Amino acid sequence: MSQPQRSTPMRIMIGCDTFSPDVNGAARFAERLAAGLVGRGHEVHIVAPGLRWRRSAPATEIIEGQPMTVHRLPALRWLPHDWIRFVLPWRAKHYARRVLSYVTPDVIHIQSHIIIGRGLAKEATRRRIRLVATNHVMPENVLDFTLLPTWAESLFVRWAWRDADKVLRRASAVTTPTRRAADFLERNTTRRGVRPVSCGLRAADYESDLTPRTENKLVFVGRVTLEKEIDVILRAIARLDPASGVTLTVVGDGDQRKNLEKLVTELGLDDRVEFTGRVTDAELRSHLTGAKAFVIASIAELQSIATMEAMASGLPIIAADAMALPHLVHHGENGYLFQPGNDNELAMAIEKVLALDDDDYLAMQQASLEAVQMHDLDRTLDTFEALYRGENPRHSSNN
Repeated sequence: MSQPQRSTPMRIMIGCDTFSPDVNGAARFAERLAAGLVGRGHEVHIVAPGLRWRRSAPATEIIEGQPMTVHRLPALRWLPHDWIRFVLPWRAKHYARRVLSYVTPDVIHIQSHIIIGRGLAKEATRRRIRLVATNHVMPENVLDFTLLPTWAESLFVRWAWRDADKVLRRASAVTTPTRRAADFLERNTTRRGVRPVSCGLRAADYESDLTPRTENKLVFVGRVTLEKEIDVILRAIARLDPASGVTLTVVGDGDQRKNLEKLVTELGLDDRVEFTGRVTDAELRSHLTGAKAFVIASIAELQSIATMEAMASGLPIIAADAMALPHLVHHGENGYLFQPGNDNELAMAIEKVLALDDDDYLAMQQASLEAVQMHDLDRTLDTFEALYRGENPRHSSNN
């Protein structure tokens, strides 16, 4: 298997089971990675589910301001979920053969082992094409959409991890966004030497306001789904004295929005909570810049790009002490951690932020801005370029 030289632009194929226009961490990572690689002079091809069930020719799409070739495969909508589209599993290998004969990449980088990644991994092995795999998937996180009875859920999780292992063992390098996610993957599979590589972002794309706040606006950004535990945030808001003027803006959309809007009414928070639905990038940055703090109660974050975006916007972070969030939030420095699911503890953490004097609040803002620098996208791009070439990355970890 020949390796591209350091000075030679590469032809890179990125296989995704979720990609633009989907809005989630895995899709956002793939988009930023692909755009960053194009910006460095590489030829990038994306393989992703199509927007409908029909064959379409490869097309140039503008992603994050960069042109790249996107191969949209015939896909169906998974009705229990609000946006998931999937390629028929028994067709994945056929599509992989077809797209690889068309492109002949130097390296393939799969973003999951589920369908498209599985097909590309098998063909990469057969054709002796270098394969890099990034794991964004925890089987535990998809249980809500499987429609399985409770008694079958543990069986599904064990099967799913074994299935992931079969695909990931074909890769010459396996990465996850954080050290904790890497440890979790190694505990549940036979993979070893999993590298933590941050999803990365360009902090310069976000604007921080380091002046004292006149309003107590909290913000959450992300999918409005069960694992985000937004109900915990709502119950915490209800515990606060209304005289504090605390409001919450939920930026994003998802299948739990109607249930949460009902809960807002039950808690008497109609005048204190706003659901924006999907917003533009400019609107997202505006919501972050104008907030007093970012709140996230999720228990299933392998990294949380949204939290990094809030840090790049100079916000203190109030986060559940779960999965990867403690990698981003240093308790008492750039925010506070609370016990997952504990709305009383979250309410107390919010009150701590509200009670900060101007100097201490500024110190937390600056701590977030400093901490996010280690997640700079260029470090991430450097690492993956090295892995694509079969080299040892200069940055062993962004975490």
